[in-house]
Amino acid sequence: MGRSGRVTLSDVAKASGVSRATVSFVLNDDPRQTISAATRERVTEAAHELGYVPHGIARALREGSSRIVVLNVDRGIEGNFSRSYVRGLDEELAEHDHVLLVRHGHAAPEATQKILDAIVPRAVLRLGEVYMRGHTSDEPDEQDWESGFAANAALQIDFLAERGHTRIAMALPDHEFPLTEARLGFAREAARRRGLAPLECFVVPRPREAGAAAVEAFLAAHAEVTALAAFDDDIALRSLTALRDLGLRVPEDVAVIGFDDTEYGSLTTPALTTVHIDAEILGRIAARDALGVDTEGLAPVRGRIVDRASV
Repeated sequence: MGRSGRVTLSDVAKASGVSRATVSFVLNDDPRQTISAATRERVTEAAHELGYVPHGIARALREGSSRIVVLNVDRGIEGNFSRSYVRGLDEELAEHDHVLLVRHGHAAPEATQKILDAIVPRAVLRLGEVYMRGHTSDEPDEQDWESGFAANAALQIDFLAERGHTRIAMALPDHEFPLTEARLGFAREAARRRGLAPLECFVVPRPREAGAAAVEAFLAAHAEVTALAAFDDDIALRSLTALRDLGLRVPEDVAVIGFDDTEYGSLTTPALTTVHIDAEILGRIAARDALGVDTEGLAPVRGRIVDRASV
């Protein structure tokens, strides 16, 4: 999706038949220079046709903001989705002469404000908000179910249902993440659409012994459950370890599916089946939205199942 090369002032000057300095005066709207209307029109038309983006510092001075976009990444949103989203956001911003600053984890409002006051960013984004596509957990539209957050959450349930599992439980983290309730809501709706029994849910905590105790207690109370859909790969790996410690076989006794495809899932025994999400397009869309650039031709892509051995 990258360009073959960045359009420069020299390119615009050559196309419009004027000097590089004249192009700079026109595009920066320098009030100290007297340039004819015809020349201004010729330069602006050439810049538009070539897709020229003005130099960042000059535009920043005019717009009253820096050429920096800040992305806040909440704790717990740090898998493949996060990496691919940041890659797309960073590359798209770079193509428009902007720089990305990524902040991970929780930060006090005062500390955040100091940073914002210092750099005066062009925009401040939050990864979780973009991932949710602006919908609450019980109000997804059909686009969500085709290629958005709801569709990716439903992949786990659909995959387990297609393999004959009718009693499924969600394995959740032991502390709140921004997307926990939304994920759980979408998974429950996916089960309802499939005609499955209502999803059970329980927490798989740290450390290892506590996780095994939680899984043991849950399965003792819900013997009908044959599959666990984990909040993410980390929770899936905790569940796999707990089941192995309890002497249960995966997937023969209990199937386990992860979410967000971290590299560690491929290294376990059995290797973890999971959901892979490539969010590069979402990052590019977010970049263009932040800069007021047309997003035509860019659309979210639904995740896919990485089918290994745990289901």
